[in-house]
Amino acid sequence: STDDFCQAKQKDVTMAVLHELYSYLSVQAGNFECGNPENLKSKCIWVSEVKEHVLNVTGSSSQKFEAALHWILNSNKDLGIRLKGKDLSELVSSVEEVFCLESAHPQMGLGCRFRRAVVTAITNLFLFFWGLITLWGILIYLRYHWRKMEEEEQAMYEMVKKIIAVVQDHYKEWERNLERYPYVGIFHVRDSLIPPQSRKKMKRVWEKAVDFLASNESRIQTESHRVAGEDMLVWRWTQPSYLSDSEH
Repeated sequence: STDDFCQAKQKDVTMAVLHELYSYLSVQAGNFECGNPENLKSKCIWVSEVKEHVLNVTGSSSQKFEAALHWILNSNKDLGIRLKGKDLSELVSSVEEVFCLESAHPQMGLGCRFRRAVVTAITNLFLFFWGLITLWGILIYLRYHWRKMEEEEQAMYEMVKKIIAVVQDHYKEWERNLERYPYVGIFHVRDSLIPPQSRKKMKRVWEKAVDFLASNESRIQTESHRVAGEDMLVWRWTQPSYLSDSEH
């Protein structure tokens, strides 16, 4: 029938418009991706510009162009053409909202595809090696940090041994009436064990040793005494005297 013939003819015209739309947008998107020789601001081409091109090439009317846009909007298939509004992130629901059109499948020449593949491969390789170097750097830092922690802990235990020896010796000398007080100033012990030039470097080790003694050493008691008119922290050896006598 005539109606069927007209509908078929209209569909052919719409398909021709869609085909030209697809071709034009994919070429423009490809140009944008491949150096952008036409200085396009975006892959999304203004609807007025697309309309002018398609009507010139196909000789169709504005109504046929709008019919093609309706076809894209209502189609359940992905036709490779994106219709976008002024806010490019939002989907359009009517032809009147269409601000620009963009191809989902840029058409790129062999040279361009090869260049992009090389650039992508080099970028991925760079990112891989950069990640590898970063990971290696973190591992080296962690090994260094753990070694420093172990060295610091070992130095702390050595310092604890020296402090115990000094405090115990001082107490023994007091028992022999060689010292005036049974206790010894904490800073005096520090100054006798650590030379002035090393005190800043050994500060953490010293503080950890003091904390360790306060928490774990029952034979040494921390007290506060007034010495030479000033309150100062001291250490006193608290081991029973009969044990001290047995050592004489």
